[in-house]
Amino acid sequence: MLIQLLVELAIGGLCGFAANRIMKGKTDNIVLNILLGLVGGVVGGLVGNLLGVGGGWITGIILCIVGSCIVVWLWRKFVK
Repeated sequence: MLIQLLVELAIGGLCGFAANRIMKGKTDNIVLNILLGLVGGVVGGLVGNLLGVGGGWITGIILCIVGSCIVVWLWRKFVK
C-alpha cells in the first residue's frame, strides 16, 4: 500500500512536470507540480471515463498528462 502511494505520487509529479513543460511554465516548484499532477490525474481519469477511453499504463499516463495540462491552464487562468 505504501509502495502504491509512492508510485502514484511519483507518476503524478512526473505528469505535473510534463504538463508544466508542455504549457511552457516558468515555475520549478516541485510540490506544486506534484499537486497539479495528482489533481490532473483525477481530471484525466474523469475525461477518459466520459470519452470511454482507458485501460493500460500508457493510456493512464497520457490521460494524466492531458488532465494535468487542463489543471495547469485552469490554475494560471484563475489563481495567477
